Amino acid sequence: MVKPLLETLERKLIKMNKVLIIAEAGVNHNGDILMAKKLIDAAAAANVDIVKFQTFKASNLVSKEAVKADYQSENLPDNDNSQYSMLKKLELSEADHHELIEYCNGKDVRFLSTGFDEQSIEFLAELGIKLFKIPSGEITNLPYLKMVASKANEIVISTGMSDMTDIENALSVLTGKGIASEKITVLHCNTEYPTPFKDVNLHAMTSIANKFGVEIGYSDHTLGIEVPIAAVALGAKVIEKHFTLDRTLPGPDHRASLEPHELKAMVDSIRNIELAISGDGIKRPSESEQKNIALGRKSLHASREIQQGDEIKDDDLIALRPGDGISPMEIENVIGKKANKRIERYQKLNFKDLT
Repeated sequence: MVKPLLETLERKLIKMNKVLIIAEAGVNHNGDILMAKKLIDAAAAANVDIVKFQTFKASNLVSKEAVKADYQSENLPDNDNSQYSMLKKLELSEADHHELIEYCNGKDVRFLSTGFDEQSIEFLAELGIKLFKIPSGEITNLPYLKMVASKANEIVISTGMSDMTDIENALSVLTGKGIASEKITVLHCNTEYPTPFKDVNLHAMTSIANKFGVEIGYSDHTLGIEVPIAAVALGAKVIEKHFTLDRTLPGPDHRASLEPHELKAMVDSIRNIELAISGDGIKRPSESEQKNIALGRKSLHASREIQQGDEIKDDDLIALRPGDGISPMEIENVIGKKANKRIERYQKLNFKDLT
């Protein structure tokens, strides 16, 4: 049985203001349970929140006539263009799921899997899954959406290949079946592996938030870690990213995935960005920079020796650090006053020495 999330997604996003990071192992286990466990090890070492796999029966997902996508053919140049035969080799058995859930529990990282058909959704619900991830390809699958809505407490939905109407229709199905909109997070996504940077269109993520009033996130298929980090800065509350043990391994998704050290770098960067955007938005000196105000700013000093009784003129003054004296912003209140004592060249001025 899957360990329940210690906090609901809503509490993570709203109360704790913490980005939920999903490490997408997907099918990068290549059908090998030992490789799947090594992926969990890497995800746990990177301090992600969730490691996610994929649950499907090839016979429920594709027809035997379905051909591979271009990126799948490029990453698996085996002269077999059948999507069915590719996916059949990548299925996880029911026993595999139980084993991986137990392994995740032991590594203190949450297990999740995307179900790609109604039978798989039923199975995941039986495992105790409450947070369901809807993949981009199922956003226009009405029976599937209804099934998910009947089983889920919370939903994350990817929107690759979608326009606003597709998203609106899917949300209408989910909310119409009783899922509150605040329990749904919509991930902006582009379903090309890897996604060209020019096609990311990251501002579409904020457009989704503005139009539908839902929490937003980003499911990334670009190379590198820059775009998911930028997405967090723009308000993403969930980040999903494919990862692999080795990008040179054979398989449909390895080449567009992060390697373990890159996954760790992405997580660390996102946590830093969380801190950087966590302020109240009021512009004022921070606690850490208070000590540098006097050091970094300037105050008025004498540019020459000034005798007692001399009237202060503009060319008698120079702004120098430190800034713990009379601010240069008050220079007009100093000019015209008289020195009531002798002031040395480069001495910091003080109003008590002026009349």
